[in-house]
Amino acid sequence: MALIEVKNLVKKYGDLTAVKGISFEVHQGEIFGFLGPNGAGKTTTISILCTLIAPTGGSATVNGLDVVSDPNEVREQIGLVFQDPSLDERLTGRENMEFHSVIYGVPPEQRKPRLESVLRMVELYDRMNDRVETYSGGMKRRLEIARGLLHYPKVLFLDEPTIGLDPQTRANIWAYMHQLRVQENITVFLTTHYMDEAENCNRIAVIDYGEIIALGTPEELKGLVGGDLIEIKTDNDVDARRELIERYGVEMIERPDCLCFEVDNGHEFVPNLVRDLGAKVLSVSIRRPTLDDVFLKLTGHQIRPEGAEVSARAMGMRAQRRTGR
Repeated sequence: MALIEVKNLVKKYGDLTAVKGISFEVHQGEIFGFLGPNGAGKTTTISILCTLIAPTGGSATVNGLDVVSDPNEVREQIGLVFQDPSLDERLTGRENMEFHSVIYGVPPEQRKPRLESVLRMVELYDRMNDRVETYSGGMKRRLEIARGLLHYPKVLFLDEPTIGLDPQTRANIWAYMHQLRVQENITVFLTTHYMDEAENCNRIAVIDYGEIIALGTPEELKGLVGGDLIEIKTDNDVDARRELIERYGVEMIERPDCLCFEVDNGHEFVPNLVRDLGAKVLSVSIRRPTLDDVFLKLTGHQIRPEGAEVSARAMGMRAQRRTGR
């Protein structure tokens, strides 16, 4: 049985349908990624799975527990790290962890050894008695991840876990993530709009405008693009584009700064192209497909840096205020 099962999941906010009948499974011990731009429905889906908001339709279970009918039991099975910081920076790292262990009902005799174990894992043991306000952004993120592991969760949910961090810190966070998976046999479910970050996942669901448009391993998804990608610049891109389509029969991939298309055996194709193309070739590159190329091919547009997805957590809080719950 899959650890997470989602069937025909729908979430509406008035006239806006944020999630449009998606279905997928997450297996024990894998790193599963939701790849898509802001506004795609990633945070809404993860908020439903974490019981923060209720779905409009469909079903979802975590470790066999229904997120609607068994919310308290589901929460005992999961750890959660959201985009927005949620640490009390006036407290020390240890105090933040101790408070969390009490809230989640970690038995008193297990609190100290478990706390020290996860802090060592994320290399914060030596700083646990310092106030969190003295931590760097990467240290705070690592503390939030450690906090999410205190109660032995089956699944660790990470919503944009490295957003706003520098590349080196992002790489370090991912090193910890892979270590967690091996040491704790934990299942990681993350959302991201960083293409390079998604490469760390065992499987990826590509989501856009509330719909899953592809699901597979990174290599399987890249296989959807096919051969080598050629990017060229010429002294007359208008004529060169026309010749590439009419003479070589290529299908152009829309890019703002170059002519881009896909061919088999690019290293054999390019020398002949440079020699025979009517326009003068100013630059040319050959590369294998990336997840950026996959997203562009599947959606017809590049990933949006910003979007209009309603904050699922905020919507849930507003709904609770309106109903008085």
